[in-house]
Amino acid sequence: MKKTAVIGLGNMGKIIALNLIKNNQVVIVASRAIDDAISFSLKPEANNLAVAREIRDAIHEAEIIIPAIWFTGYKDFFAEYGSLLKNKIIIDISNPVIPDGRGGLKRVLEEGKSAGEINASILPKGAKLAKALGSLTAESFQTKANQNPEAILFYASDDLEIKNDIEEVIRSSGFRPVYIGGINKTIQMEVGGDCHEIHP
Repeated sequence: MKKTAVIGLGNMGKIIALNLIKNNQVVIVASRAIDDAISFSLKPEANNLAVAREIRDAIHEAEIIIPAIWFTGYKDFFAEYGSLLKNKIIIDISNPVIPDGRGGLKRVLEEGKSAGEINASILPKGAKLAKALGSLTAESFQTKANQNPEAILFYASDDLEIKNDIEEVIRSSGFRPVYIGGINKTIQMEVGGDCHEIHP
């Protein structure tokens, strides 16, 4: 697997990193607070396979970038680190929801609008985008990894040259990759879509 950085160590970021580590992958981890990344890297479950870095250093070193952040943070992330993201593969895990303050989630986009398509429209020049790792809840992403038979994870991208890289990340996370098409299909993988665990 190409060098991969998980940016953001909230619930989902930690699970993504740990799933990769459980499959013996070295993962670069970064957070707004470097102490959080260092603390994570020193945990026994990190198994000496997590490398803590500042965000800019993580992006510089890695070939695949996984921003494990809320959808509403992608615009600022791209704006702040855009020049560093040229020629990088970005895995968009986002869903168009944010916490509602009552323990649930609320939608931040109109029905029919896709977080994946919006992120693709503001993608830094030269970066390559795939939508993946976000079609399950965090709990399921943790518990369904490395099962036999393998659970499915869907992904989408307009860039066919990066399909093998995305599939390697998905397999190294403990799932079987299934390609559903281009970025225009990403709404199906997001909350409420037919390919997301949370759907009508």
